[in-house]
Amino acid sequence: MIRDVTRLKETPSQTAGPYVHIGCTPNFCDIGGVYPHDLGSKLITGDVTGERITIKGTVFDGTGTPLKDALIEIWQADSAGLYNSVNETRGTADANFTGWGRSPGDMDTGEFTFETVKPGAVPFRDGRMMAPHVTFWIVARGINLGLHTRMYFEDEAEANAADPILSKIEHQNRVPTLMARREEDGVYRFDIHLQGADETIFFDV
Repeated sequence: MIRDVTRLKETPSQTAGPYVHIGCTPNFCDIGGVYPHDLGSKLITGDVTGERITIKGTVFDGTGTPLKDALIEIWQADSAGLYNSVNETRGTADANFTGWGRSPGDMDTGEFTFETVKPGAVPFRDGRMMAPHVTFWIVARGINLGLHTRMYFEDEAEANAADPILSKIEHQNRVPTLMARREEDGVYRFDIHLQGADETIFFDV
């Protein structure tokens, strides 16, 4: 007699494959006529409030080689710390800011770029304030499950010191892997290392 199995099975994982850019960023792949602009290519849609910044970075593998086929997505609050979401109950987010972006790596250098605003602080589930941060999701060939991490701002030292997530990280010497450094006025660099001595902290979410 065959026993009825009622529990749900986990869906098998698979890599993003070599075609993730074709499906997610067709204009980037010179495929026109699908969308006027690739979804997520513009976070700022009008006269946005707050400090405009540019986030640049590269995803590196364990050998220090840039990944040229990575696809990066970000989520973040607006400059007032409000999310553009139906679940946002603390106020109304900036109508000229989507809070979500997608960027493929440059085909020659692997560098990704986001034109966005510096986010405000947002509350943790217990009410404590989290430092300004941006959530990253990374996929590429060979990555079976999308990787989640956060980018904090090196020049927000006081807020970072009080952040309830950063303070829970067991190996505090690895916290700098989550820090973006300001390279020039309005430009922050956040490189992501998949393996090795400088491996970025990834979150199981």
